[in-house]
Amino acid sequence: MDFANIILIVLGLIVFEIISSIDNAVVNADVLTTMSEKGRKWFLFYGIIFAVFIVRGILPLLIVYFTNPGIGIFGAVTATFSGDESILASVERSKPILLAGGGVYLLFLFFYWLFVEKKEYAFFLERHIHERYSFWFYATASVMLLSIVWMTIPINPFIALGAVVGSTAFFITNGFKMNAEEKERELKGGHLTDISKILYLEMIDTTFSIDGVLGAFAFTLSVPLIFFGNGLGAFVVRYITIHGVRTVKKYRYLKNGAMYSIASLGLIMLLESLHVEVRSWIPPIITFIVVGIFFWLSKKELQIEGVIKE
Repeated sequence: MDFANIILIVLGLIVFEIISSIDNAVVNADVLTTMSEKGRKWFLFYGIIFAVFIVRGILPLLIVYFTNPGIGIFGAVTATFSGDESILASVERSKPILLAGGGVYLLFLFFYWLFVEKKEYAFFLERHIHERYSFWFYATASVMLLSIVWMTIPINPFIALGAVVGSTAFFITNGFKMNAEEKERELKGGHLTDISKILYLEMIDTTFSIDGVLGAFAFTLSVPLIFFGNGLGAFVVRYITIHGVRTVKKYRYLKNGAMYSIASLGLIMLLESLHVEVRSWIPPIITFIVVGIFFWLSKKELQIEGVIKE
């Protein structure tokens, strides 16, 4: 991998981490307004350490390790840079599980947003599907999983296993997210201590970070690059939480851009699990284009409303 590709991948990871964490930044900013000055400083200092070095540092490492238990923790860190043929062979054998699992997880995440979640409607079809067919999400997800498993078992049973793992991970984390949304009301209330609010926020951040970490594997299997790119993105999200969340909330279609890029990355991961070669520059370029389109749509909407000048 040449230097230009590394830079492009890292930039793609940063952008993807930022847009996939927008909701989390908004929740954090709302809750921080109910905390004392000391509590906010604690969250911002220790929260960055936890978000960057623990969640976004250890989580991708654990994912690679659990799909390649034979290579050990150190092997998981150095897997993509190692010249050890046994490590490379182990990673190659496990790629279908990791890529298929991540691909299905991201596609389920997109369809759940499209069918079920409340959203700003960038297109008529989004409103139409959400208002009339929201109850079809579970049928769509079930048929999708069944089709992937049925088609991939003859090709490689590990791809089918990865798809099942990805769907299981989605429904577990989605349950945690739904619970986090309910707890958000309590967090905004004044009857919880700052420590309780910080712990809840870190739990919510960990849950939401899974989306960004799994999506990162569409860019690269290199744990160091994922750590670096997602870590820098997490720093930017913390800055937005403190200084720019009101501005970000005005750009109403950024979440839409995040979800369409998630769908694109999910498809790329599924293709790669089937050994379809996807150039390393394609995922970041797709992310830049999709996010750019929805940023432009958001800006045009603000110009129409007179919030910003053309």
